[in-house]
Amino acid sequence: MATQRIGSSRDIPGRKREYETIYILRPDVTDADIGTVNQRVRTLIESGGGIPLKIDNWGKRKLAYEVRKQLKGVYLFWSYLGTAGLVEEVERNLRLIDSVIRYYSVKINENVDASTRTSELTDESFAKAATPGPDEEAIATGQAGSRPFGDEDEGAFDFEEAVFGAADDASGRRKD
Repeated sequence: MATQRIGSSRDIPGRKREYETIYILRPDVTDADIGTVNQRVRTLIESGGGIPLKIDNWGKRKLAYEVRKQLKGVYLFWSYLGTAGLVEEVERNLRLIDSVIRYYSVKINENVDASTRTSELTDESFAKAATPGPDEEAIATGQAGSRPFGDEDEGAFDFEEAVFGAADDASGRRKD
């Protein structure tokens, strides 16, 4: 049976601490795996008496250095309120998950009144966090969100038209 860690003497009864935790998953994880890890963290926070405030999926990014033989990772950000000992339990569980290659938690604030803080976490934002955005390398090379050839949308930005002007019509006159 786990015992609840006693907070410091600076803790005001009925108040919580605000924490942020970032964890990095292997780059080859599926959306279902991301959802499973997120659900486990959410369950830990809520069962530990905490209040999840926000979750963000920052997508697949290049790591500053190789971590567990990985050069990229999927970054996830959590903001939450909790009592003393909650972060240790969250980190202990992250350590046990094979797809997590690194994690880091920071205490943002002490003695936060939970009734004054509103949670930005909805079922929609929680589900959205399971699907990472485009790879940062794809964004840099312009491949993110690219459409196949010939799939032009009416009114879409036309690079050639912006640089070289309006296209000529069949009579040889410029369209304007």
